[in-house]
Amino acid sequence: MKQKKKETDTIYWHPAFYAGIQMELQEDADNLDFESEHQLSTKPMQIDVLIIKKENDIPVKKNIGRIFRKRNIIEYKRPDDSLSIDDFYKVYGYTCFYKTDVRYTDSIPLEELTITFVSEGYPRKLIRHLKEVRNYTVIKAESGIYSVKGDIIPIQIIVTGRLPREENLWLRSLTNKLNKPENAQKLIENYIVQKGNNLASSIMETIMRANQKVFQEVNGMSDIFMEIVQEKFDRKLEEKLQEKLEEKLQEKLEEKLQEKLEEKLQEKLEEKLQEKLQEREEALKKKVKEEMKKEAEAERITLIWKKCAKNKSLSVIADELETEPEELRSVYNLIIEHPGKNVDEICELVMG
Repeated sequence: MKQKKKETDTIYWHPAFYAGIQMELQEDADNLDFESEHQLSTKPMQIDVLIIKKENDIPVKKNIGRIFRKRNIIEYKRPDDSLSIDDFYKVYGYTCFYKTDVRYTDSIPLEELTITFVSEGYPRKLIRHLKEVRNYTVIKAESGIYSVKGDIIPIQIIVTGRLPREENLWLRSLTNKLNKPENAQKLIENYIVQKGNNLASSIMETIMRANQKVFQEVNGMSDIFMEIVQEKFDRKLEEKLQEKLEEKLQEKLEEKLQEKLEEKLQEKLEEKLQEKLQEREEALKKKVKEEMKKEAEAERITLIWKKCAKNKSLSVIADELETEPEELRSVYNLIIEHPGKNVDEICELVMG
């Protein structure tokens, strides 16, 4: 038991949650500023996440952010921790302090604030306390999201263990109880789509470390893990290189040393430039090939659709297109099964 707790302590849940909530709200990211561990005054008080809407009139589309106003305070409890009654009063107090910690009176109106508590488990004692002692009403707004009514500040409790996986994949998966290999497989598939996204790498690494056993049952897991580790290493290396470069540039070096440094930097820049140009050229070629392939497929589907519209059979269409019926069967069946759909909709079904 002690060994399990020691392993959990090495997992950095809060940075992963900070990445996860940004992943969940990425559709609204242009209108939101995210701030991790917002410091309150000069004393050691901080709120886990502060999210500020840039345009207050634009509503947040994502289910977990629909209550958001201008300034939104988030308290996150890691999977092996529970959301307690004292946590509620601590965060409520932090919220009030955040409102008053300003230069001018009422610079942050109370109407701009919301509070969100995030916990993997359902906090029964806290919710009973809110109902019986605070006389609040707690209602289930939707799966995993509970709205607390009765306070001037909008409050919600998000239970990540009850969030719909299809809508909140990252926060739902931020746990050490992933259990099913198919859930791990779904995460890997989503991560591959998000490849190159530092937020996805950060949260994926945490989830994989916390659920090593279930990920070991998924084919290709080790490759994905090594890829994430490599991305993290490259990112850290790049940060360190940048820091060193800035330090070198700030130092007063002798003229000869400075000239050599500039020459080396120029060489590296030229190498990097050539690499980037080559990468972009290859990416462009690949994209062009993919687009041409899609266009050709769309043309083929259009031909089949038009012939189906004339009530031609599969064998007749195959003869006219000089191919085998099996080559056309999947597209032909989709068109027959969806008689009301136009050719663009059929193309969407076939090619996703």
